[in-house]
Amino acid sequence: MKLTSKPARTAQISKKGRPWTAWLIIVTGPGLLALLMAFSITEGAAEIPLSAVWEALFHFDAKNTRHLIIVDLRLPRVIASALAGAALAVAGAIMQGTTRNPLADSGLMGLNAGAGFALAICFAFFPHLGYLQIILFSFLGAALGAALVGGIAALRRGGATPMRLVLAGAAVSALLAALSQGIALYFNVAQNMMFWTAGGVAGSNWEQIKIMAPWILGALLGALTLARSVSLLSLGQDVAKGLGLNTMVNQVLCLLAVLILAGASVAVVGAVGFVGLIIPHLARYFVGVDYCRVIPASAVLGALLLVLADLGARTLNPPFETPIGALIGLIGVPFFLYLARKQRMGL
Repeated sequence: MKLTSKPARTAQISKKGRPWTAWLIIVTGPGLLALLMAFSITEGAAEIPLSAVWEALFHFDAKNTRHLIIVDLRLPRVIASALAGAALAVAGAIMQGTTRNPLADSGLMGLNAGAGFALAICFAFFPHLGYLQIILFSFLGAALGAALVGGIAALRRGGATPMRLVLAGAAVSALLAALSQGIALYFNVAQNMMFWTAGGVAGSNWEQIKIMAPWILGALLGALTLARSVSLLSLGQDVAKGLGLNTMVNQVLCLLAVLILAGASVAVVGAVGFVGLIIPHLARYFVGVDYCRVIPASAVLGALLLVLADLGARTLNPPFETPIGALIGLIGVPFFLYLARKQRMGL
C-alpha cells in the first residue's frame, strides 16, 4: 500500500475539496440562512417572538404594530442583507478566479469607491433620480473604478501583478473617496454620503428590493453559468485557450457580472468591504477550487455573513446601530494582512 505524505494529502484536499462539506454548505446552507433570517427579524430594539414573524408572513394584520415592524422594516433589511452578501461574495470569487489574484475584492479593487463616486454625483446633481437610475449610475461608477485600477496597475513593466492591483486599488479608492466627500460637502449632501460610507441596510425598503433583486439574482445565475469558465481562467490564459475557451468573451462576461453584483450591492448597503475577500477563500477551503462549487458556496456563505453582521449591528448597542462595514472590517483587516504577508510577490 502506497503511503502519501502529509503535504501531498493537504494538496489533494485543497484541490478536490471535502465532498461532504460542499454538500453541507450548498444543500443545507439555504435552510440555515432562512433560520438565521427569521431569528434576525425577532431581534432588535423591540424584541418580537418568532410566532409573530410567522403570523405576519402568513396572516398579516395591518393594525398590528408588530406585523408592521416585521413586514415594513425588518424583513426588507434581512432580504437586502442576504442578497448583498451573496452578490459581494460571488463578485469576489469571480475576480479572484479570473485575475488569479487571491487579494481581489470589489472594495480593494476600486469598484466600491467608484460606485460611491457615482452615488455622490447622483445625490448632488440628480437628486430626483429613481432607484433604478441610481443602480445604473453605480454600475458605471464601478466600471470607472475597475478601469482606473487596471490601467494604473498595468503601466509598469511586468503587467498588473496581484500586489500592484492592490496598491493601485488603494490609491484609486482614496482618490475617488476624497472626490466623493468633496462633492458631498460642497453640495450639502454629506448626510446621504455618510450613511453610504458607514454601510448598512437600515434604510432598505420593498421598492429597493423589487429593483435590486432581479439584477442580483440574474447576475448570480449568470455567474453559475460562467463557473466552468472561471475555473479554466483560474488555471491561466494559455491553459484556458489550450482547452478551447474563448478567453476574451468570457472575461468580458465575468467583468459584466462583477459590475452588476458589486454596483447593485453598493447602491443598497454602501461601502461594505472584505466580504468578497474573505468568503471565497473560506469557500475554497471547504469545497475545493472548482468554481462550479465555489460560486454557490460563496453565495450561501456571503449571505450568512452579512445577515449575521446586520444582526450584530442591531443588537450590540441597542437602540443605536453599529455600522456593518466596521463590524466586517474587524475580521477583514487582519485577514487581508495575513494574506498579504502570505503572498510573496514583487511590486
